[in-house]
Parts: sequence; structure tokens; C-alpha cells
Amino acid sequence: MSELSIDQLRREYLQGGLHREQLKDCPIAQFEHWLKQAVDAGIQDPTAMTVATVDATGQPSQRIVLLKAVDKDGFVFYTNYGSRKAQDIAANDKVSLHFPWHALERQVKIAGVAEKVSQKESLQYFLSRPEESQLAAWASEQSRPVSSRELLMQQFASMKQKFSAGKIPLPDFWGGFRIKPVRVEFWQGGANRLHDRFEYQLQPDSDWAIQRLAP
Repeated sequence: MSELSIDQLRREYLQGGLHREQLKDCPIAQFEHWLKQAVDAGIQDPTAMTVATVDATGQPSQRIVLLKAVDKDGFVFYTNYGSRKAQDIAANDKVSLHFPWHALERQVKIAGVAEKVSQKESLQYFLSRPEESQLAAWASEQSRPVSSRELLMQQFASMKQKFSAGKIPLPDFWGGFRIKPVRVEFWQGGANRLHDRFEYQLQPDSDWAIQRLAP
């Protein structure tokens, strides 16, 4: 078998450009517009995003999670508050999000500050999850070593038995984070690697300044 030459893997990005007059004044509104287009295009897991954090030693870490809400205040995801990402956030609340909509030749990059959502908001979302997902939140000590999948399934079965008589309560170690954006970049692929990039920067008066970036 011939050796794979990954340096020769390339393609042109020709689906269309992005112009300043097409952008909405608020990056949240622009994001919602692009997200709807991603959903309408049938992209698999359009809400999947990379969450990048930095731990107390300065080591970056990334993982993919699902966006569960977006509003005027930011972008929300849920996790175990004992997880590695939550521990990183406790040490450094600056977080980066990334949405890779390859099929549309688009990316969105968000820099912001993380804060916990209210318990009420976490409970509302938790109760909307399938029962199996609620049980999984109880069964898994996220990011901790586990000796086998069999043990994990035993813990799941134990939780299923424990809560068989009624509603499954919200774990006190589980909830949401809201990433409040301070910088948002919209990237649209362009021919000859001359991509279109526009960055929103939050200003002291809470307005957003928009500038084009070189590709």
C-alpha cells in the first residue's frame, strides 16, 4: 500500500463568500441565522461544538459537546461539575467554543467567559432529557478512572433501581455553563484560500464592533 501523502489533501472552497452588509449587528443573531441554515441543510449534529479550556497549569484541553441553548446572554452546555472541563473552568473561566460546519464551508469561533447557569435552568433542562440520560448523569463520575464498562453498567443499573419509584432528581453535582461571548468570528471558505473572516468584538458600552480579518 502506498504511503498516504496528507500534505496533498486539499480542495477549493467555492460555496460562496461573506460580505459585511450580510452580517447582523449582533453576533448572537448572526449565529442563530447560521445555525438555522446548518439545521435546514441537514448537517449531522449541527449543535456539536468544541469546548476548549485551560487548566491551572496552563495546559489546554478540548472536547466536543452539544450546545443546548443560545440566548442574548450566551451559549449553554451541560456537564458534571466534577468533570475535567468543569475543574478547568473553576481555575480559569475563559473558554473558547468552535462550530465546524464543514458541509457549508463555515466555522464559528467564540471566545468568552463561563458562568454556571441557575439551578432552576439546570433542572428545567435535566427534566427534559430522556430517563436513560438522567440516569447516566447519576451513574457516571465523569472524567474519573473506571475499571471496566461492566462496572459502569452496574452503576447505571443501580441508579435505575434506586430511582424506579418516582421522578429522577437533579444531581447536585450536575448542571450548565453559559459562555458569555466577548469575541465571535464567522469564517466562510473562499477560493484560492482567500477566505472571508469577520470578527465581532464586545465594546465597553456593550455594543459590538465588526472588522474583517485577513485569511
